[in-house]
Amino acid sequence: MAHSDTHVHESDPACAVAHGEAAPPQGDRTLVAVFASPVAGYLLRYGADLGYRGILLEPDRDLAEKVRAEEPPFEMTSGPPAGLDGTADVVVTDHHRADLGPVLRDLLACECRWIGVMGKPYHPAPHEVALAELGVPAEVVARVHRPIGLNIGSRTPPEIAVATLAGLVADRNGRPGGFAF
Repeated sequence: MAHSDTHVHESDPACAVAHGEAAPPQGDRTLVAVFASPVAGYLLRYGADLGYRGILLEPDRDLAEKVRAEEPPFEMTSGPPAGLDGTADVVVTDHHRADLGPVLRDLLACECRWIGVMGKPYHPAPHEVALAELGVPAEVVARVHRPIGLNIGSRTPPEIAVATLAGLVADRNGRPGGFAF
């Protein structure tokens, strides 16, 4: 390592975290996974490793109880959690649910930093129709990101969670994601 590289390492807090010399920042991130799904479980599990406080929003009590029995502990709620603010990232993990519109409308009324709905970009966006039917103005609907995550060709729930979380980290850090620096 060149002398200048050593100097950068010694003064860069990110390097100290990456080398295990300092703890990563904690407590300034909330991840709300909306609707119980395999992807939601991985999002919450992996998100905890990234410093997110995880919350599962599941309006269906039966589904919520099933998830509670299968997943590691995290907060659960049947509606938008109180106090969502600019530290909260929201990921809707199922765009086929009948309650998509009302749940998303209620979340859009919160002060969340980022809201996204999973779905392939070449399929119609059902959240747009559902929100329009509820009278949500187009400029509010435009706050919803879709597609979400980095385009890494993910197919399985763990891969989708990794791509989604990588996209959130890139967005939080003001980066485009991918391999361009």
